[in-house]
Amino acid sequence: MAMARRLVRPLRGIAKRVLLQQQPQPVIFNFTRNYISEMRREAFEENILRLLRYEIRYELEHSPPSQPITKFDSFIIDERPGEQWIKLNKKFGENEEIKVEVTMFDASIPVQKGSDVSAADDVQLHITMIVNVLKGEGNEVLEFVCSAWPNSVEIRKVYMRGQNGIVDQPYVGPPFKELDDELQNSLYDFLETRGISDELCAFLHQYMKNKDKLEFVRWMEKSKSFIEKK
Repeated sequence: MAMARRLVRPLRGIAKRVLLQQQPQPVIFNFTRNYISEMRREAFEENILRLLRYEIRYELEHSPPSQPITKFDSFIIDERPGEQWIKLNKKFGENEEIKVEVTMFDASIPVQKGSDVSAADDVQLHITMIVNVLKGEGNEVLEFVCSAWPNSVEIRKVYMRGQNGIVDQPYVGPPFKELDDELQNSLYDFLETRGISDELCAFLHQYMKNKDKLEFVRWMEKSKSFIEKK
């Protein structure tokens, strides 16, 4: 009998530990922590949404963007929503096609004293403009890399390339300003007769100011819609 009692006691201790281990653990702490985290997340997101709604309303009430223009002179404009550049395209003469790719504002320089830029502007904004001239069914493209300033066009490079891209490290000619002055003037005339003019640059600056507003509002609206998703 004594031996039986000695055997039962440790079994009782083991059974007690097993039963304690099998009992469900308190989940109040984890539930509270998760609830607080969720509340904080929702509060942060609601604050972002509040700020986005305010900024969207402010932009649309105080400086609303205009509907993008689809044509300038004889150029057809591809606005490319959501992107930082646009395309212009036109036919010239019997067998030429003019394709222009234009970035949004990508640089700026300080306004020099005595310039004809508005005194209200501290800087001149810069736009990169790449002009491709294609002729007939040929594979070659005459490409101009230009700067579009608020009231003038500036040629930076002129070179030939294939329509399907350029080879590695192609010869792109000397710096444009090192060319003979008469040749420089002739190339400016070549572009101007095809619609690449100071007037186009002035238009592009106004167009890009509007596109910048439009893309900003689009960005805020898309961000708001994403955060609102459950």
